[in-house]
Amino acid sequence: MAQISDEILNRTHTCGQLRQSDLDMDVRLCGWVRSYRDHGGVVFVDLRDRDGITQVVFDLPQKGGVGGEAMYKLARSLRNEWVISAAGTVRHRGEDRINPKIATGQIEVVAHDLTVLNKSDTVPFEPDEYSQVSEDTRLRYRYIDLRRPEMTRAIRLRHQITRTMRRVLDEENFIEIETPFLTKSTPEGARDFLVPSRMQQTSFYALPQSPQLFKQILMVGGLDKYYQIVRCFRDEDLRADRQPEFTQLDMEMSFATEADVMNITNKVMSAVCELTDKPFPRQVPVMTYQEVIDKYGTDRPDIRFELFLHDVGDIVAGSEFKVFADALGGGGIIKALCPTGGGKLTRKEIDGCIDYARQHGAAGLAWCKVEKTRLAGGVAKFLTDQMQAELRRRLGADDGDIILFSADKPAAVDRVLAALRVKLGRDMNLFDKDAFAWCWVTEFPLVAWNADSQGWDSLHHPFTMPAVDDIEQLHKAPGDMKARAYDLVCNGQEMGGGSIRIHLPEVQRQVFGLLGIGPAEAQEKFGFLLDALRFGAPPHGGIALGLDRIVMELIGASSLRDVIAFPKTQRGTCPLTGAPAEVDGDQLAELDLRIIASPETSSQANQRT
Repeated sequence: MAQISDEILNRTHTCGQLRQSDLDMDVRLCGWVRSYRDHGGVVFVDLRDRDGITQVVFDLPQKGGVGGEAMYKLARSLRNEWVISAAGTVRHRGEDRINPKIATGQIEVVAHDLTVLNKSDTVPFEPDEYSQVSEDTRLRYRYIDLRRPEMTRAIRLRHQITRTMRRVLDEENFIEIETPFLTKSTPEGARDFLVPSRMQQTSFYALPQSPQLFKQILMVGGLDKYYQIVRCFRDEDLRADRQPEFTQLDMEMSFATEADVMNITNKVMSAVCELTDKPFPRQVPVMTYQEVIDKYGTDRPDIRFELFLHDVGDIVAGSEFKVFADALGGGGIIKALCPTGGGKLTRKEIDGCIDYARQHGAAGLAWCKVEKTRLAGGVAKFLTDQMQAELRRRLGADDGDIILFSADKPAAVDRVLAALRVKLGRDMNLFDKDAFAWCWVTEFPLVAWNADSQGWDSLHHPFTMPAVDDIEQLHKAPGDMKARAYDLVCNGQEMGGGSIRIHLPEVQRQVFGLLGIGPAEAQEKFGFLLDALRFGAPPHGGIALGLDRIVMELIGASSLRDVIAFPKTQRGTCPLTGAPAEVDGDQLAELDLRIIASPETSSQANQRT
């Protein structure tokens, strides 16, 4: 194959740049053949690169072409996804041939030179036809999938977002500092990915779930304001909105209050939203954890619409409806919601709501309908006139509205009605799907009771400062303790979370004790942090924002995999590379490791026992 000259690769423009202002200009473009059309004497090629598409025209000499018969013959041989270089002159397409769907739609390039840089086998799918192929196929041939304008846009937006984050934080005097990927396994809520050490055999590194401990130590080291756009790793069950490796903007500040961290985060996100003309409020609403649980049933509220949950246990107490009586008698609650325009719900749609509630763990869903001044249908016959009147008043229920009830333990009721609320809001068009509604959620509980382990778990992480000064409350009423923690939420999605950290070693030891981490275990797993806190640790706090999720929300993608260049599947595999994969015996021997049983062997052994 002949060597390609520098001139052939010397592009004057990308395929998305040329406009009417460039008429009569001599240009050279390089890219992929998106499509070609042979009209007998003239060949039209849509040439694509990451910036867009330009139409290139190849004419026979007798039809006005200037490249000769050899060039025209070569143009007729082109196929989709071949890589070419073409030089020519920009001309207007003509008013009747303008393509308003692309930015370059008013012009075309009449070619006088064509070079094939590389041919392509028939691709497993055309980039324009990605919706007709499985996601596994798209990931297996990710280099084809990345040629799609949607993917290109997502990757470029991701770059613009990180550039903007860095600009804002640089203006605020933050320092970008890298932290280790090979570190010590410390319990942070998820399983670690472990990496065996060759030089310290029988010992393991862990890939970091976050830079949490390192960024705290940076504050002890006097660095004052730190940030990092960092990869994190968690070995957990995956969903469409989770990845085993993900990216976050990590920040930490010394001598900071909750308001300080929230204010700088607001500045960052306001600048990020401006990139895509998405709104970010001047004043972000701040709500407490208890407030959002009461009104929305979740700590990730979608506040685009005002359909609220109402506790009605005090109203229906004494009802003869057994489900209500059993729930209240067993320490549960009863909540109701009443969507505006509920009268439009057919009985089939009400049954659909009941089925949806069951999918989220409910045994069922009680309901009734407002008919003028009374309630009818469903559980109405169990409710006295006074109960009915008070329900209508509290819920603001009008004639034709439907009231839906859930009765169970508080967590179960909130989980069911929170999901149902969003479903009704979407199905009944109660909010603008293009709207962006942001809020801060604060004053989370410090710990939650784990019925399985019969112990307390951190709701955020073990390094979060309790909200009260009297540390003795940790042992008197830990379930009532609040944390100095905060989450940023948009449209029902957590965009990031953080807290003011524990900077006093004795407080940290007592929190470890509450979580069942004794002095010996605390020293073994977190000794380096406890030691650092002993040597003049300043008050400090920070936050981590999920970069993948931010890009997904701003671009309107349905999955994190659509905004990450090389994501994993829900099984944690990489179809492109085949990871994870077996390694050969020599590699295992160097690490002093051996495989004692394959998954199949283990399964057979379990079946025999």
